[in-house]
Amino acid sequence: MKAIILAGGLGTRLSEETSDKPKPMVPIAGQPILWHLMNLISKQGINDFIIAAGYKSDVIASWVDQLECDWNVQTVDTGLETQTGGRISICMEKAEEEAVLVTYGDGLANVNISELTKFHRSAGTLATITAVRPPARFGVLHSENGIVKHFGEKNQADSGWINGGFFILEPGVKQFIEHTLEPFETGAIPRLVSQRQLAAYHHSGFWQPMDTLRERNDLEILALQTTPPWLEGVAG
Repeated sequence: MKAIILAGGLGTRLSEETSDKPKPMVPIAGQPILWHLMNLISKQGINDFIIAAGYKSDVIASWVDQLECDWNVQTVDTGLETQTGGRISICMEKAEEEAVLVTYGDGLANVNISELTKFHRSAGTLATITAVRPPARFGVLHSENGIVKHFGEKNQADSGWINGGFFILEPGVKQFIEHTLEPFETGAIPRLVSQRQLAAYHHSGFWQPMDTLRERNDLEILALQTTPPWLEGVAG
């Protein structure tokens, strides 16, 4: 199985770091977050990567050229204006008509890819999405008559489930992507849902996107641990 990593966005919410590089190249403990993501995938037996680049794709391509590892990495410039649906479609054409793992290049999680794949196959759908709990970001307060009675962190279990990336997609998913300027999340996914072709694999372990400088700094601290949380329970 090959892994497609979506790495073409502008990263505008992390503009402090992305004026000269795409967000997946923002460093975490001396390595781009893209490296950490590829490392956790590689530790689970997938070493073939297709990177869907766009914004400052040359930065990613140059980095890939200098990689010293056993990974087989192909960088595809999918265009600056292309949306996630288009990026996935373009890269799936290079996946030799087999199922692929697709994920975003700006987040880390200890998703068990073997279990995800097994679940996908048992579901018998064209696509499986990993559902996660959103990280608690804001203090939640309860008040009565204008007086705060309770203040504390929001419980993730109270937040429902959201798209955590880490999709398994069959070749037939390409037929649900209508054009390159269409986001996968608002185009193909609703169409798959309408045809009952999208399964949800629930992941209750670690998951953390990197949308802000604060989140980058949090990941930096976690990366310095002996075993970062996104590698906990990961094979290898």
